[in-house]
Amino acid sequence: MCELLGMSANVPTDICFSFSGFLHRGGGTGPHRDGWGIAFYEEGGYREFRDPHPSVNSPIARLICEYPIKSNVVISHIRQANVGGVRLANTHPFTREMWGRPWCYAHNGQLSDWQKLPLGAYTPVGNTDSEHAFCWLMGELRRCFPAPPAPPASPESLWEHLHGLCEELRGLGVFNLLLSDGIYLYSYCSTKLAHITRRAPFGEAELSDAELTVNFIEHTTPNDIVSVIATEPLTQNEAWQRMVPGELLVWREGEIKASYGHSK
Repeated sequence: MCELLGMSANVPTDICFSFSGFLHRGGGTGPHRDGWGIAFYEEGGYREFRDPHPSVNSPIARLICEYPIKSNVVISHIRQANVGGVRLANTHPFTREMWGRPWCYAHNGQLSDWQKLPLGAYTPVGNTDSEHAFCWLMGELRRCFPAPPAPPASPESLWEHLHGLCEELRGLGVFNLLLSDGIYLYSYCSTKLAHITRRAPFGEAELSDAELTVNFIEHTTPNDIVSVIATEPLTQNEAWQRMVPGELLVWREGEIKASYGHSK
């Protein structure tokens, strides 16, 4: 299985600390040696790095750790190939345009009968079940909300429909998802995802996969809110909250704006 990492923050924030632990799972502390990628939304723009080689010894991954890119939304993925060869075209995250925005997607899991999902406006470049499911998902959203080149006036209708589509994909196998249009970050749990929200008063955090500790109070203001979502908790001294199967969380500026599929 692959692993996912996402971030939603109310101020431009770098993900160097979390990514430093995450990349060690790509061939170091974990078996995910078949590529990795990371995407940043910055001030209306989009920046992406993908590499079909293990992240633990990737010069590009080291650049990300040493170059603090500030972003409100980040999606990252490390791959253990199941469907499709190890090559750049099959490396997550995948991106497509809709309503004038770049939509970024990463998937953890494996689907059956995915070739039967009918495709519309979007076509895969690689040959993975993940990208095929993404193209189907985007096509279904576009078909359901075909009006002008803009998101639906009521975001809740989009969120509800997205949850229904994710449930359909979960019916085909394991489908853990991170998806964003640069404004909202969506996390959907099929088997496992965990999250943590950091806000004042900030404290220290210790990575589980690398010998690194950070005191967030030295890098934040009292108004900062930063949430991190990962397949498995990245730190060993913080209380992460696990999502439940079938749950979709909608994040914006570090806060949960909506939850579907789980009564709290």
